[in-house]
Amino acid sequence: MALRHEVAESTAPSPQSHASLRLAEILAALSLATDLANAFPIEKALRNCLLAVQLGHRLGINGQALSDVYYFSLLRSIGCTSYAYEEALAVGDDQNFRNTFAGLDSANRTDVLRRALSRLGEQAGPVGRARAFGGFLAHAPHLVEGMAAANCEAGTRLAERLGLSNGVRTALAELHERWDGAGVPGHLAGQELSIAARIGVFCHDVTVHRTTATRDEVRRMVRRRAGGEHDPEVATAFLSASDELLSGIEAGSVWDAALEAEPEPRPWIPASRLDEVTRAFADFADLKSPYTLGHSTGVADLAESAIKRLGGTDSEGASIRRAGQLHDLGRVSVSNAVWDRRAALSAADWERVRLHPYYSERLLDRSPVLRPYARLAGAHHECLDGSGYHRGSPAALLPRAARVLAAADAFHAMTELRPYRAALEATVAKRQLQREVSEGRLDEEAVGAVLAAAGQDAELARREWPAQLTDREVDVLRLVVIGRRNREIAAQLFVSQETVRTHVRHIYEKVGLSSRAGLALFAMEHDLIRG
Repeated sequence: MALRHEVAESTAPSPQSHASLRLAEILAALSLATDLANAFPIEKALRNCLLAVQLGHRLGINGQALSDVYYFSLLRSIGCTSYAYEEALAVGDDQNFRNTFAGLDSANRTDVLRRALSRLGEQAGPVGRARAFGGFLAHAPHLVEGMAAANCEAGTRLAERLGLSNGVRTALAELHERWDGAGVPGHLAGQELSIAARIGVFCHDVTVHRTTATRDEVRRMVRRRAGGEHDPEVATAFLSASDELLSGIEAGSVWDAALEAEPEPRPWIPASRLDEVTRAFADFADLKSPYTLGHSTGVADLAESAIKRLGGTDSEGASIRRAGQLHDLGRVSVSNAVWDRRAALSAADWERVRLHPYYSERLLDRSPVLRPYARLAGAHHECLDGSGYHRGSPAALLPRAARVLAAADAFHAMTELRPYRAALEATVAKRQLQREVSEGRLDEEAVGAVLAAAGQDAELARREWPAQLTDREVDVLRLVVIGRRNREIAAQLFVSQETVRTHVRHIYEKVGLSSRAGLALFAMEHDLIRG
């Protein structure tokens, strides 16, 4: 269910009162996660947002239109995890792919090829670079169209769940469009594009270039693209005061300035709806890999049930549930080249993996609303003997909630498919958790509560499927969203490929979506991932 804004003036209660929560303070943390997912400098999205509002004022935009500019520019990359799996399959590293082409004039094929040749696979050595470039050449048209469809569909769906306006959702659907009509997917042009998209896309290109280019180089880029990729009126407004506008986004941190720049009236939501926000955050993180779809929500539900079995209060249950939904937000900082690898990880890759709880904690700590869940979320890989990560905390520093969350995360991960192993049966996972207890890594009481909660969940009756899906269509859907091809689905379900194609067509028609990413979000929203 999507959130609805409950708008109040600036006299609205402080988020710390728990009566209502300022939406911008929550979504600013999500914008930091999109920076990590794209290997951008931290607060890059906040700089987009701040620059966009300043430009909006200069262009005479106000009211809801300016609010749309603000939120679109803040969350323009909210769909960035949606095509990571396919990007990594094609070129080896999804973050490298997105970062390579960020801010590039997509209509200039010479520049596209030059950028691909110089930057794709740049950390992978000569062989890796050759494979990345070859993969790009082989899949370029499909990659561009697929990425655009997935980014737009996932972004608009997540924005709706977060309670963002129709104007923001419209702009997210126009994310890859251009002023000259050469964009995708709709080839919209000129005034057909929303003002939020025209300003927000322009500001994205400016902030990307400013990370490495001088101000003069940024101005040359703006002049060159005006009337092609970008609205010439927006470009002119920027050029008329470029030094002042750039100075406004070049501070060491723009967190406070970006929040202060939010137009009035500012949207607030009741504290009772925070779970809907954290659930959307969970799906944003889990969408990054087919192997983690529904993971965060599953961990959250299991941990909440387990803590209540141990006598936890409703407040403790809500806290561990939210921490569970948010615990893997930092996963977006690591490439799918690592997460989806079938072979053993290198020492360098393991160091990146060990940092993802740190990033979860740091992202959440920036937001006053989410800060209460930061420390717990960041502790989900800690062990009693101090061998866990990211802190290596000993038992004395791990409260009961942290022990339960670690046990829930371990059990849920064991029973999920991974690229290097099949999903474990619950009985096998139980034995592995008990071994972790005997070897001093996991807490016996926490593991017992998690296993009891998992057994209870297994006995629940299956409800009717949403969108009038049949049992067989749900079987097919579960394989589609983890990236299986039609021939693989046919072999696994012992049906013909033609039958699979028919099921897939019916599934997309019934749910009203068109991309794997959109279908994956639908599956997570309706708890369809696990049997």
